[in-house]
Amino acid sequence: MSDKRKRTRRAPRRRFPARMARWLARATLWLGIRVGGVTVAVVGAATVFYLMQLPEADELLDGRERGSVTMLDRNGDVFAWRGEQGGVVSAADMSLHLRNAVVATEDKRFWNHYGISPRGIAGAIRINLREGRSALSGHGGSTITQQVAKLVFLQDESTWMRKLKEVPYAFAMELAYTKEEILSIYMNRAYLGASANGFEAAAQRYFAISAREVDIPQSAMLAGLLTAPSRFAPTRDLSRAQNRSRVILRLMHEQGYISDTEYVDARTSPAVLSAEAQRRSGGYFADWIMEDGPEFLTSETSEDIRIATTYDPALQRAAEQGLTGVFEELVREGSQAQAAVVVLSRDGAVRAMVGGRAIGGAGTFNRATQALRQPGSAFKPFVYAAGLEGGMNPTDYLVDRPITLNIPGSGPWTPQNYTRTHIGPVSMHEAFARSINTTAVQVSEETGRGRVIATARALGLDSALQDTPSLALGVSETTLLDLTGAYAAFLNRGLRAEPFGLLEVRLRDGGELLLNRETPEPVRAVSERTAGYMTWMMGQVTASPYGTGRRAALEDRPVAGKTGTTQAARDAWFIGFSGDYVTGVWMGYDDNTPLTGVTGGGLPAEIWKRVMRGVHQGQGVTPLPALVPIAPQTPPQVATANSGNNGRVVIRRERVEQRTEDAIRNVVEGVLRGLLGN
Repeated sequence: MSDKRKRTRRAPRRRFPARMARWLARATLWLGIRVGGVTVAVVGAATVFYLMQLPEADELLDGRERGSVTMLDRNGDVFAWRGEQGGVVSAADMSLHLRNAVVATEDKRFWNHYGISPRGIAGAIRINLREGRSALSGHGGSTITQQVAKLVFLQDESTWMRKLKEVPYAFAMELAYTKEEILSIYMNRAYLGASANGFEAAAQRYFAISAREVDIPQSAMLAGLLTAPSRFAPTRDLSRAQNRSRVILRLMHEQGYISDTEYVDARTSPAVLSAEAQRRSGGYFADWIMEDGPEFLTSETSEDIRIATTYDPALQRAAEQGLTGVFEELVREGSQAQAAVVVLSRDGAVRAMVGGRAIGGAGTFNRATQALRQPGSAFKPFVYAAGLEGGMNPTDYLVDRPITLNIPGSGPWTPQNYTRTHIGPVSMHEAFARSINTTAVQVSEETGRGRVIATARALGLDSALQDTPSLALGVSETTLLDLTGAYAAFLNRGLRAEPFGLLEVRLRDGGELLLNRETPEPVRAVSERTAGYMTWMMGQVTASPYGTGRRAALEDRPVAGKTGTTQAARDAWFIGFSGDYVTGVWMGYDDNTPLTGVTGGGLPAEIWKRVMRGVHQGQGVTPLPALVPIAPQTPPQVATANSGNNGRVVIRRERVEQRTEDAIRNVVEGVLRGLLGN
């Protein structure tokens, strides 16, 4: 066969692939045109549909479901924020540097595209593939317009459905709104950490100025929050936020928004937090206000409000430093023991609160207000106060000896002293200062548990109290705040001092008064005589050589208080007061693990002492309102009871003479106070 004939036969075979390729190209083009046409028609129809539903731009600026809560301390300064912080300012009124920083960071072609950016999407896909992710995972290439669609209209959609709807929504918004309006919606609704929604709230939160006033470094730091607001929040990690802001500054410089000089200056002088934002203290106090205040003005408010409180930042620092210092110096490293501190004025105003140590992801559980713990011997002031109300005197004698009580349904119960020893006859005030258990039970049983419970209730303990002989030893749970508030009544000459922290609530804008705390009428919890005697007896706890709270004594002023240690040392307390402040300290483990070598007169008393030193720094001395008892003229006659009265001790000495002396003393003191104007 000739060569020409062979070439002729092979030619159709070569032409077939070429014809097939042309056919496929025409078919693909035909299909593409039709699919494209259908896609354009669907997108166009969806765009028109969404366009008809879009509200006015002004209606979309504030998307918060709840209002914000700003808290002021006793000096009128901001110390905490809660709720959803916001504040509407149009993008045109915000700092030009801030607007440029946002555009440079999120969408550099924002002013030129029509809602989507194909180049941005292609770049995002390229980055995702280079970093080992799927094409649509990670960087999305979304424009600011698409992000507004997601923030406002598509939050509840699945990822794929949202991606499909973003495009027609973006086109619709570009047709309905100006670029300035779209940017305004975005800059007012973007979440920027620390409960701040929008750049006005964030500027106020971190820098205590308006978004109208932020400079280049501040603008870069705020824009840097858009990627990961919680991670880059400067209140969480300032150095990380500053590093992120340097990335934003580089983008602003590359895109011509800032000059070489501005770029260098901003990098060398990064933004720092305002004094208000730097205050990390007061969180537990603020949480307590949110829980304790009326819900319609705190957690459920739709308004932006300001709450004036009793919080004192100087006393808060003293409380935090006192607690931290003891754990750093006297507690083994790595200890998981917790502690809480509360400081009150004599009228019950809460000035400082430490709800726990920030260890092991401790969270926001407030051990000062939420933890129900057994007070142990810190409950004994209510027992002895009930005894005094019933006619006893601090100089009455009791007998510290083994006693056994028959408890119906439980059988015999024998209370033990901490020392496991007994000292026999002992005055009431010494038994209290030594924290003897047997005598506390005797006083409770002799006075009547009903009267003890009523006295504790009158003083401010609202939790359940067990009507059993062990009531006297503090087995009924309470909170540190309630216990400290009850002690305040002794300092307050027997008038109940209910703990409070909220003073007034006003609208943030306009200042309209919504709620004002009215000073309640004085309620007498115990007599002034009882309060005075108890103050003196608690003074012996810190001042006498046998007092369990000697470690809490202050060098420059008299103080009074009581230690408390529960069974197996699961809780250790010291609650006490000076002439001006009442402070409570609790120490223990959240899981009730026993403390090792800790009693209320040890580390809690040391914490209390250091806190009170800081609290009183630079303050004058206010004397305690103590009533000193008159010692008996003759030794008392004491006899133990027989088994017929359940092991109680009967005090036979007549008290008529003592009561007469007390009455005369009270009359004389009353006349003197009248003459001296006190």
